[in-house]
Amino acid sequence: MRISISAALAVACTIPISATAQESGQANTSSVRTEVIAQNLDHPWAVAFIDRQRMLVTERSGNLRVVQAGVAPSAPIGGLPRIEVGGQGGLLDVIADSKFASNRLIYFCYSEEANAKTGGNGNSTALASARLSDDATKLEQVKVLFSQRPKFNSRAHFGCRIVENTDGTLFLTLGDRFSRMQDAQTLDTHHGKIVRIRKDGSVPADNPFVGKAGALPEIWSVGHRNVQGATLGLDGKLWTHEHGPQGGDEINRPQAGKNYGWPKITYGENYGGGKIGEGLTSLAGMEQPLHQWTPSIAPSGMAFLRSDKYGKAWQGNLFVGSLKFRYLARLELKDGKVVREERLLQGLEQRIRDVREGPDGLLYVLTDEARGQLLRLLPAQ
Repeated sequence: MRISISAALAVACTIPISATAQESGQANTSSVRTEVIAQNLDHPWAVAFIDRQRMLVTERSGNLRVVQAGVAPSAPIGGLPRIEVGGQGGLLDVIADSKFASNRLIYFCYSEEANAKTGGNGNSTALASARLSDDATKLEQVKVLFSQRPKFNSRAHFGCRIVENTDGTLFLTLGDRFSRMQDAQTLDTHHGKIVRIRKDGSVPADNPFVGKAGALPEIWSVGHRNVQGATLGLDGKLWTHEHGPQGGDEINRPQAGKNYGWPKITYGENYGGGKIGEGLTSLAGMEQPLHQWTPSIAPSGMAFLRSDKYGKAWQGNLFVGSLKFRYLARLELKDGKVVREERLLQGLEQRIRDVREGPDGLLYVLTDEARGQLLRLLPAQ
């Protein structure tokens, strides 16, 4: 039954990077310095701090490593489940539990092939928990908490960003698998959805579609295309961004039970041109984005800066990586809207995959390259 919803080794060096800002057509320049923490990473996808010095970094090829400034990245951590690597799929996001210091728990998501336990054919996004061993060399007590349904044979649009909510539940973003985009408007699949689960994999009783006939109870919000950026805002609420098709990349604040429109409404168009569906940008009962990029920047990674390490002007700003145009966007907000964008790190000429604020109040970014880097941004001098 388908229910439609309509109505490497650290390098001790710093590099000045030119940045261009645009506001009402006026260009300004500023600079930041970058410090290379690790390099020669194989298409790194996510970084997560486990203490003040050490980080976990995922490589899309299926490796998880410990990285620390001044020390060569560790050998791959053992104990990961079987991961289907190909296209946009592989080992993707990772976060540390808010109580990692005492429980050593991490959560990671990846592309999972169909197996006897999941049934079906193809692949989909899965979310697992595990305990990092005391010597940080292997994962223990690995448990798959969630598998996106149905499995589908695709190498694209896995979504796969994880956020721990203030109530201790987990948000996981899920793509529409590209050719299954119409599923984003139904409740009997996880395609094109954001889901919310407890840390043991169970479903919170207050999820918006619990008890609704034919609806998958994990669903939190619907009508998404491919969400590769997610974080909690300064207000403790979920913020996300997602890839549009050709144009129409969006920033949203997903709320329980709300419909974010894809593919019924979009500011983008088909690859090569031509409208998607009826070519609408608004419909009753569907949410408008807080901000959209046309042309697409191919956003990935998302973080609010809470510290004042770069001065008061940057405190509270939102940072988003661009894969297509190879920069880090600094977004100034007012009343929940983007009022100014500054483009940082353009001189790197590398795809920005992830951005996080570290315990030291500084920003860390990953570059999605065959010899990718983990960089720390230092205030300009």
